[in-house]
Amino acid sequence: MDFAVIMAGGTGQRLWPLSRQGRPKQILKLLGGRTLLQGCFDRLKEMFDVRHILVLTNAQYADQVRENLTELPKENVIAEPCVRDTSGAIGLSAAILAKADPQATMAVVTADHVIDPPKPFIEAMRAALAFVNSHPQALLTFGVRPTYASAQYGYIRLGEPKDKIGKVLPVTDFREKPDLPTAERYLADREYYWNSGMFVWKAERILAILKAHLPGCAEPLEKIRQAWGGPDQQSTLQEWFPRIPKISIDFAVLEKAEDVYGIPLGCRWLDLGSFTALAEVLTPDDGHNIVAGGQSRLLDCRHTIVATEDGGHLIAMIGVEDMIVAHSPDATLICPSNQSHRIKELLSLLEKGGQGKFL
Repeated sequence: MDFAVIMAGGTGQRLWPLSRQGRPKQILKLLGGRTLLQGCFDRLKEMFDVRHILVLTNAQYADQVRENLTELPKENVIAEPCVRDTSGAIGLSAAILAKADPQATMAVVTADHVIDPPKPFIEAMRAALAFVNSHPQALLTFGVRPTYASAQYGYIRLGEPKDKIGKVLPVTDFREKPDLPTAERYLADREYYWNSGMFVWKAERILAILKAHLPGCAEPLEKIRQAWGGPDQQSTLQEWFPRIPKISIDFAVLEKAEDVYGIPLGCRWLDLGSFTALAEVLTPDDGHNIVAGGQSRLLDCRHTIVATEDGGHLIAMIGVEDMIVAHSPDATLICPSNQSHRIKELLSLLEKGGQGKFL
């Protein structure tokens, strides 16, 4: 059977103070009153039975995820007891699915991406599932045509199609977050794509490759697999999941593995990881201002970003240019747009200053 796994464990520090340690960015209502998680779930419902969709998230977010996705069976929200990066999340979900169905094919997607329009994504995902079901040794990823040189994304190089593979192309190079000069070279080379962080493969296949390339995860995942569905499920998860090495699936597997393929996505894809990214999603006003959620009144403002979920709180600004204003019930951020990359630095100061309750 085909299954989908939504990875929904990230916090999104660059969207502070809206996104917090106890409230991740994927459940923020900044885009038309719906969350990124709900948008991701809606796309997957077009292809998967809701009973075959899992959500992997941090234990502290599990209840919020269940409240966001009322159609999803509660037991399909898997609470990770600690953060073990994407290798841990994918290995855990693969172990669970392989026990349920040794022939399981799993599509791995992330909860914090904007994908528009959804139709090309759905077509690409269906093609990927068909390919992996007929080529069970294959590992498949999705590439996005880069629109600028970014050192924040991984890159894949797609080669020429083999035989009758069609839109599925072999991955000939895999590079995780290169420096800016290299990213500029990749942008000029039309064969390089951003790595979307979404994958399709057989659950048993990815478990075997993780065991080969990341042997430290083999025993924990096998223990969890054996106990899943039984009385010791949660205690085994609590004991063994923290022992999985903390590393991304890209470094652990994909840069080393064979039989890796990619499908170019013919739609807009955006990792909503910062306030400035909102400018790529929302329509600006006549002054090129971006307003996300809530209520605001801007007078003679230009190139300014306003973000809040509080519909009862008015943000009013006069003559402001090139600024970010983000409001939450207990904290407000004000900074020049070109300084937003320093938010993590600010959060470090809050922690050191004993103001951790605002993180």
